[in-house]
Amino acid sequence: QVRLVESGGGLVQAGGSLRLSCAASRTISTIYAMGWYRQAPGKQRELVADITGGGTANYADSITGRFTISRDNAKNTVYLQMNSLKPEDTAVYYCNARILMGALYDYWGQGTQVTVSS
Repeated sequence: QVRLVESGGGLVQAGGSLRLSCAASRTISTIYAMGWYRQAPGKQRELVADITGGGTANYADSITGRFTISRDNAKNTVYLQMNSLKPEDTAVYYCNARILMGALYDYWGQGTQVTVSS
């Protein structure tokens, strides 16, 4: 199991930047993958970006070139650097850890609100 705590959300104007952090309660070096998802009002939760234990990153088309996911295994923390933010990026952002224990199990943080004003 793992406990995830997000931070770094807030209110920003369009074109601005934010960096989200996700601190894990255990070492992340052996976690299969960690990622960021978001859910806007009235919409389904969607993948923003994820990164495997080997460091391979995957991005949603809507944020490619603007967001960067990274991980610091020494700090058990995953980051999401968000640049050139748009109003449509407004959502609750959730940290996810996918752990392989025979099967893959998902763990979630509590979420952090990101609001981008126009």
